[in-house]
Amino acid sequence: MINSDKTIKITLVKSVIGTKRSHRETVRGLGLRRLNSSSILVDSPEVRGMINKVDYLVKCS
Repeated sequence: MINSDKTIKITLVKSVIGTKRSHRETVRGLGLRRLNSSSILVDSPEVRGMINKVDYLVKCS
């Protein structure tokens, strides 16, 4: 069972222009729209997988 009080903050630090379509869709799925936009999500294996896929575009804290 996932502990829902653990969260992770994700910030888009690099533009999605010129990236693969699936990577752009993953960034949108994380709730990020434009540069320096941030999203706070529950720290789950699904979210971790999405972050790993686009790790060169985002910063986590």
